[in-house]
Amino acid sequence: MQVPIAEVLQPRSPLAVARDVVALGKPRLASLVLCTTAGGYWLAPGHRDARTAAALLAGTALVVGAANALNEFLERDVDALMRRTRDRPLPAGRLDPSVALAVGLGLPCLALPALALLTNGVTASLAALALFSYVVLYTPMKQRSSLALFVGAVPGAIPPLMGWTAVTGRLDAGGLALFALLFCWQLPHFLAISMYLKEDYARGGLRVFAVVHGDRATRTWAAATSLLLIPVSLLLLPLELAGPLYGLAAALLGGGLAGYGLTGLWQRGAANRWARNFFLLTLAYLTLLFAALLVSGR
Repeated sequence: MQVPIAEVLQPRSPLAVARDVVALGKPRLASLVLCTTAGGYWLAPGHRDARTAAALLAGTALVVGAANALNEFLERDVDALMRRTRDRPLPAGRLDPSVALAVGLGLPCLALPALALLTNGVTASLAALALFSYVVLYTPMKQRSSLALFVGAVPGAIPPLMGWTAVTGRLDAGGLALFALLFCWQLPHFLAISMYLKEDYARGGLRVFAVVHGDRATRTWAAATSLLLIPVSLLLLPLELAGPLYGLAAALLGGGLAGYGLTGLWQRGAANRWARNFFLLTLAYLTLLFAALLVSGR
């Protein structure tokens, strides 16, 4: 039985309403996306300037905010069923769903033309693809198939490619290598989330990997995909996007993440603790890897 969303909204201060409107865009998630976008921009060969960088980051932030607002609009009843999401503005009844819909549809009308005019058409097209794949494909697919794991990794991997194309104006090996790195990173990251939040996802009726396939299969996939990250991360070396410092960091960080991933194959008890630790390790991995990449990159 679904938990109804409050139909009557109580009068609230403009500041409280503004905070909830901002929360629709999931600022913490957006900040990670902007970091990877900036990384792609910094690493790309070619001319960089402040105006293009500002337009890229502002446009990306608006598109991410729109995608998240539409996601919360579409999943507001599901969010009301899960402990980790039931206090979001829509399921908690603090905002009318029409506000999220207006934000989600309105922001791209500003962001996509601005990206096309101030960066280039390729970057704007990638932003539109990320928005479409996240909202139209990934969001409804989570309620139907565990394959949403792979579909959802596509929009999450597009931002560094947008940063790259904002400089180069084209899709090429360097940008696609960054896309591949972020795509592969998201697999163990979200497998860990699906495992330690499995009961909550099941309560919401979401067909995430751990709910559908169980803990054992999820740990196996987490270990395998973390191992895959090692060769994918090292692809940046022959493409001359990074130097020896990055190569050393990628090998050590990848080995550490994969090593902990492999310990999951022997887990019997405290599986949620292992999954939570693995999730945190994926965040540390990406942060440190990008730091090494930016320090030793071109």
